[in-house]
Amino acid sequence: MNTPESSFSDRFGYRAPESEITVREDAPPPIRDGIMMAGYGADLGPNRMRDILCQVLLRRPDPSNWSDSNVEREVAILIDEAPWYRVYDFAEHLYGEIGTRKYTSQARFEMQLNQLFREHGVGWEMKQGCLVARGSEAFALATGHATQVMQQHGAPTAATEIHEALKDISRRPIADVTGAIQHAMAALECVMREVSGTNETLGQAVKRLNLPPPLDQAVTKLWGFSSEQGRHILEGGAPRFEEAELVVTTASALSVYLLRQRDALNE
Repeated sequence: MNTPESSFSDRFGYRAPESEITVREDAPPPIRDGIMMAGYGADLGPNRMRDILCQVLLRRPDPSNWSDSNVEREVAILIDEAPWYRVYDFAEHLYGEIGTRKYTSQARFEMQLNQLFREHGVGWEMKQGCLVARGSEAFALATGHATQVMQQHGAPTAATEIHEALKDISRRPIADVTGAIQHAMAALECVMREVSGTNETLGQAVKRLNLPPPLDQAVTKLWGFSSEQGRHILEGGAPRFEEAELVVTTASALSVYLLRQRDALNE
């Protein structure tokens, strides 16, 4: 007999096409509904769902609602009216509550939410109960193992900077795109100093690395753009999320490339 852990689509790997990311600072109705239903699917009853949601919203539960049907209706109204970022706070609290129950699965709840986000083009994903920014496929590939590679190749400070960049770009309700750019380029600068054996700035160190053209020029231009947008930002000229994503992606990929190249040459 099939259990909820073994649905038809799970067994045969059927998934809806992944949509382009168009939603970041919003929680459209299908997302609100999906989070609510995933909570019910994890055996959280209406009263516990209401308690958690009211804690997140700092609201008092309606004492006149006591039957399951009325409490479910109250939960639906509360989640429909909640600010978008509180909806994602609610999802994180649900994950934590599911972890306290013996026969429910945090992993399945997380998988359902991430699939929901991909289907509806939401730029967030849940990782071990914490919602972080979900970028393009290139962003995911470049940043997914960058900190681990940096640690393994003797660049712990760079790993810390990339970690901070990812925290900034994942900040709610508004991503700190300037901070993400600053930390990403600081990580790349740390790696370049480590590889070149100097204490020079990235703009100077890149000349010592013998990067093949036009990659050397690309790094120099990236440094110039990041200095302008991340350090000397003009009023009204804040970088967009997509630009910060590009810088973090490129800095991560370049850092991994440089560290691996250095170690390959030293073998």
